Amino acid sequence: MPKRVGIYAGTFDPVHSGHVTFALQALQTAQLDKVYFLPERQPRHKHGVEHFGHRVAMLKRATRPHPQFDVLETVDINFSTVRTLPKLQQQFKGRQLVFLFGSDVVEGMPAWPNVSQLLASSELVIGLRGHDTESGILKTANSWVLPPKALTVLQSYAPHISSSDVRDALYQRRPAHGLLRSVERYSDRNWLYVSVA
Repeated sequence: MPKRVGIYAGTFDPVHSGHVTFALQALQTAQLDKVYFLPERQPRHKHGVEHFGHRVAMLKRATRPHPQFDVLETVDINFSTVRTLPKLQQQFKGRQLVFLFGSDVVEGMPAWPNVSQLLASSELVIGLRGHDTESGILKTANSWVLPPKALTVLQSYAPHISSSDVRDALYQRRPAHGLLRSVERYSDRNWLYVSVA
């Protein structure tokens, strides 16, 4: 069993090269033995997401070339520090959990229920997105009542790639920056992100 386990929860609708490169960066920088992509069945504040089964299938195809990646499915409808974290800690007992997050979630993290358990026991790897900066993320994290066990901030190779842009490109049948070939083939075969009008 791996000693340092990365957990990357998200919607992945669909998974794109930004997700994969961030996981690869985290794997190396945080010296992880394995990264598990944890797709959420029903993400908070997101509606109309693609069926969970399709998103899992695309993730499995995207992670297949990388032996240190895997896809982890849970019965929880979304990642929760109250429900999901204890299950992960039990599943990977004796291993160090390292959670991978985009910088867009950092501002709201202190309001997560039971977030103190996550911060006290786990390391965080934050990938910068959009125009976020390392100094800004560190300043925010330093304002938390309880600091994380360890915090690493990574300058993403693809900070501006988003799943919504990839979906729009697929819908319009045009090339998409960050679109993985395996995802494109799967979505075409299964008529995902297309107009039937």
